[in-house]
Amino acid sequence: MAGFTVAIVGRPNVGKSTLFNRLLEQRKAIVDDVSGVTRDRQYGVADWNGKSFNVIDTGGFVSRSEDVFEREIRKQVKIAMEEANLLLFMCDVATGITDLDAEMADILRRSSKPVILVVNKVDNATRQLEATEFYSLGFEKVFFMSSMSGSGSGELLDEITGQIPEDDETREAIEAAEALPKIAIIGQPNVGKSSLLNALIGEERNIVSDIPGTTRDTIHTHYKMFQKDFVLIDTAGLRRKNKVQEDLEFYSVIRAIKAMDEADVCLLLLDATKGVTAQDLSIFSLAGRKGKGLVVLVNKWDLIEDKSTNSARDYEKDLKGRLAPFSDVPVIFTSVVEKQRIFKAIEEALRVYDNRKRKVQTSKLNEVMLKAIESFHPPVVRGIPIKIKYVTQLPTFTPAFAFFCNLPDDVKQPYRNYLENQLRSNFDFEGVPLKLFFRKK
Repeated sequence: MAGFTVAIVGRPNVGKSTLFNRLLEQRKAIVDDVSGVTRDRQYGVADWNGKSFNVIDTGGFVSRSEDVFEREIRKQVKIAMEEANLLLFMCDVATGITDLDAEMADILRRSSKPVILVVNKVDNATRQLEATEFYSLGFEKVFFMSSMSGSGSGELLDEITGQIPEDDETREAIEAAEALPKIAIIGQPNVGKSSLLNALIGEERNIVSDIPGTTRDTIHTHYKMFQKDFVLIDTAGLRRKNKVQEDLEFYSVIRAIKAMDEADVCLLLLDATKGVTAQDLSIFSLAGRKGKGLVVLVNKWDLIEDKSTNSARDYEKDLKGRLAPFSDVPVIFTSVVEKQRIFKAIEEALRVYDNRKRKVQTSKLNEVMLKAIESFHPPVVRGIPIKIKYVTQLPTFTPAFAFFCNLPDDVKQPYRNYLENQLRSNFDFEGVPLKLFFRKK
């Protein structure tokens, strides 16, 4: 179910960031033994048993004053309780139950959201025995684990994905197929997202100001253009995590991610005057991982003074190099202020929406792809040639293809990239992330 959000809460230094990294299978959070290393909130997408969910690490808060310190943690717990579908309450067996744990448990027991108590650092038989005291906190679901070594994480992930409603993915696909195309305007703060929405709908729907973070919430606008109905979603800007300081910003980040979940296509706005930043790339890859269609708008192009013959072409080439391997996306140079090419952006978004729904006939798919495989064979593994016999498009809402072969686990990334490029050059999937699966034949 897209949009299912899990928040990790707990006092500082219980191992929340280590668990976060474990769930995401990557080292994204800075992990240290000094309490309060995570001053901001981390967010990402985890996959388990074929299901995806958002993960938010609320982070411990550091301040000299004991009162402020506890108040800030309580505030974060309350925000997480409001916004998340499931809460992981993390404690540490090495220190046992502290006053802060007991106080947080009290708040969480009153929540209407499901809570899983995770007792961390349980890495030997003695600690297994010591961990039983945590049952006294009164939670029904309790998991003992070591987020450092990963023991117990599989059972926890099974429990999390078990709480994501089974029939939601099918229902969601049906609802999305029937509903209007949803286009989310995403990007860092102050790149012109609200101005774009206002220019498109021709009214001051949002407050537009030069202060980043003016748009705190997502705003949905029903719109009609080119004889088509669609919904525009304006999101609060996603900013670099070390700048996410206020609680309101935390809300904005969660809501922007949820808006991405709701959308079919994302218009990613970049600021032409600043070039492509690491944060732009991380927003792009997050939308791609979520299987969303993408159109990149290079905004404020009117402010670029050196407009030599090839400047747009060179900029686009450089940009696509940075976006690789998923660089098959439309790039449009816009000026929201001067209303240059903003309607072209919507046209492209609707075209990408159609590409995302594209279904290729199995016979046509095999005719084209088996020929491509014949002209460039997969490499030989341990003296055995990899043989791909058959290709089919899966009945998913985002384009996904299954390749049936004798050694599915041995098809390496370079060859996967070749197959994806062949799919893209023969069938129009511009702006759409593709998923390729290899199965035993």
